[in-house]
Amino acid sequence: MKEILWLGRGGQGAFTAAKLLGAAFAAKGEDAYSLAFPSFGPERRGAPVRAFTKLDDKPILDRSETELADYIVLLDETLFSPGLQNLLKPGGQIIVNTKTANPAWIAFDGDALARSLLLPVVNTVMLGALSGLSGVVTVEDMENAIDSYLAPKIREKNKQAVAQAAQEVQK
Repeated sequence: MKEILWLGRGGQGAFTAAKLLGAAFAAKGEDAYSLAFPSFGPERRGAPVRAFTKLDDKPILDRSETELADYIVLLDETLFSPGLQNLLKPGGQIIVNTKTANPAWIAFDGDALARSLLLPVVNTVMLGALSGLSGVVTVEDMENAIDSYLAPKIREKNKQAVAQAAQEVQK
């Protein structure tokens, strides 16, 4: 099972990213199962939010929070702490929305790409970065999920964000 932990702040779309990833994976076929769910404290814009995506080739019966992740995606670099390393499976990776290089993570400047596309949040940008790095879903899988789950007026920019981020992270 692949497990992804999303860390963001209220209003950044961490749970939306988790759901889109799950939908993209599940749409791959009859042997593709996903589960996505949030975990947060007081509901307010800016409060820390955790979301989880579990992906497997068999039904997912474990509905608990991820204890060890294959990937941890931070939509906000201020949420990084050295203890996150302890939440990774062997070979796992942390992907951080930042300009700052650090041996503890893979840096991707999602804010700059989101600004260039006039997107108010970085969730689909970081989703594209995860897709490009991990290969768990393709850009086409993500675009189909966006078409199925996002409002028509925001689909094209978000599909462009996923595609561009996936391409940039592979350079």
